[in-house]
Amino acid sequence: MSNYSPKVHTIDLDFLGNKSGIAAFLVELEQGPILVETGPHSTMSTLEKGINKAGFQLDDIKHVLITHIHLDHAGAAWCFAEKGATIYLHPKGYRHMHDPAKLLASAKKIYKENMDMLWGTLKPINESQLVIVEHLESINIGSSSFIAHHTPGHAQHHIAWQLDDIVFTGDVAGVSINNGPVIPPCPPPDINRELWLASIDHLLTLTNIKQYYLTHFGLIENINEHMTELREAIEAYTDFMKPYAEAEKSPAETLPEFRTFVKSYLMDHGLNQEDADAYEAANPLDMSAAGLLRYWKKRMA
Repeated sequence: MSNYSPKVHTIDLDFLGNKSGIAAFLVELEQGPILVETGPHSTMSTLEKGINKAGFQLDDIKHVLITHIHLDHAGAAWCFAEKGATIYLHPKGYRHMHDPAKLLASAKKIYKENMDMLWGTLKPINESQLVIVEHLESINIGSSSFIAHHTPGHAQHHIAWQLDDIVFTGDVAGVSINNGPVIPPCPPPDINRELWLASIDHLLTLTNIKQYYLTHFGLIENINEHMTELREAIEAYTDFMKPYAEAEKSPAETLPEFRTFVKSYLMDHGLNQEDADAYEAANPLDMSAAGLLRYWKKRMA
């Protein structure tokens, strides 16, 4: 463990014009800056401004750690690879970053004419610049060590990155904007309630952790309370969707009732109405409806 205390800059990517929707984290280490998460390619100019504001240039970023390959977390990783950076990721994410054709085609099918506006594009990353990191493996960058915690449940290719007493949680610790309610982002195809709850349990076994940094959004210090609320939300969301899966409802058929449920859940848990748009941007309800239905249909198959 390094004696150097890292400085973390939370860069708000202003996704879709909403504050506190998607973050990237620039971490100042003794040997220079590293980046955790890149956000989508569509917000690359905002990310560059944030890096510049912290006193660095894009070319200074030699190491990029991504929690998983979803476009809101890793969509701009290729931009840094083109500048020579090394990208660290889960073994199951490697092929999609090396050859993103299938991932890009799937995204275009979903988002159609809105693809460029929402996410931008993807380009292949040379295999020599992709480093696969196994569960509990340490990545040493200068005098600092990042420990990879494989944390499936939201995505099978998910890593939470630990640096000393900090964990960059990606989506495994859910969404909480401006200290609002904690909710689970549930897009298809990998949502798995049991694995997600086990990942929460694993993170809570880590000793001396003082801070979580959520990609959606920012610093969390009340870790136990936060994770207890997330566990309850995962159970509530999945329980709500079970009868719709049993009735073989489509996501479109389910969405109106699911939207009403989520709005009620958020308001019951103290959501400030001003943050509603940011929650929707960070956690699109149509995608969560699809992901939760898929989870139950796989369970019932």
